[in-house]
Amino acid sequence: MAEIRALFWDVGGVLLNNAWDHEERDLAMARFGIDRAEFEARHKEIVPALEQGRMGLDEYLERSVFYQARSFSRAEFKQFMFSLSKPKPGVLEIARGLADKYFMATINNESRELNRYRIETFGLAECFDLFVSSCFVGLCKPDERIYRLALDLSQRKAEECCFIDDRPGNVEAAAKVGMRTVLMKDAEQLRRDLQGLGVEG
Repeated sequence: MAEIRALFWDVGGVLLNNAWDHEERDLAMARFGIDRAEFEARHKEIVPALEQGRMGLDEYLERSVFYQARSFSRAEFKQFMFSLSKPKPGVLEIARGLADKYFMATINNESRELNRYRIETFGLAECFDLFVSSCFVGLCKPDERIYRLALDLSQRKAEECCFIDDRPGNVEAAAKVGMRTVLMKDAEQLRRDLQGLGVEG
């Protein structure tokens, strides 16, 4: 079996918490007193365009939140959205410990503004060589095309790559294109599974 030379990481749910998943949205609805069902209906219609980079955050908020007068500003809402991002305990440290030895990239679904904020705030550019983010490439996991594109952009063979994600469907799609995979539950399990694949810092 080929030696692993490249590691591809999910961001939300692996390196960091999710940027704008249902838990984060629920917190925002409670904080700002927004009707959850109405917001979610609007969100569902437009989130693919947001995550694929066809819609900016301001337009998304205009259509999902600020289609009516609010007692809070768009800046306040965005600041709260950004403030929800936190690192996953121990995982960034594992990634940083591997960065000198392996080609490092992300394959993640995220909107442009939140993606850039998280890259800058958590110093991800210091650790990762390439960001195959849905907002940059117009494709979302688990579409197999995003994994094939990541391989093309990195000029790596699938069998020498390992993809790490917290969602079974995303891991299954990566495996279908020939990548080795780890379904992450926590930092210690991730470390053990990587070591089992011969990946050590």
